[in-house]
Amino acid sequence: MKRTPMTLRGAEALRAELKRLKSESRPAIIKAIAEARSHGDLSENAEYHAAREQQSFIEGRIRDIETKLSSAEVIDPRTLPNTGRVVFGAVVELEDEAGNRLIYQVAGEDEADVNAGRISITSPIARALVGKSEGDVVDVSAPGGVRSFEIVEVRFE
Repeated sequence: MKRTPMTLRGAEALRAELKRLKSESRPAIIKAIAEARSHGDLSENAEYHAAREQQSFIEGRIRDIETKLSSAEVIDPRTLPNTGRVVFGAVVELEDEAGNRLIYQVAGEDEADVNAGRISITSPIARALVGKSEGDVVDVSAPGGVRSFEIVEVRFE
């Protein structure tokens, strides 16, 4: 089975979501289905069909999270040696051609959230950064053209 890298923070977030789905969402939707059933004819009961659809979504999400966690290789970036090179889990401070500073953590696919400063290991910018060191300049092919970034700092937190 292929192992998927995931930060400790990402694994904890998935575990918390799984716990919430199993302990809160699943029992609530079961209760909603039971209530909708009590209203009579199920063939024309929109409330029942909506609840069943929601149940299907919740069960699918539970299976998805369990699969991701079972194939995850959880990496705690704080335990990695700081060699100054960009690897999975590293927090990278970049400077673009205009002098703008950007800070990203190279994270797993499910953890990616550019607004929160986490980019997927499979994204073009992360692929360009991995293996590079502080002071290196990397060129990234973006939809708007090629952009250059200098790696100002690499840290593990």
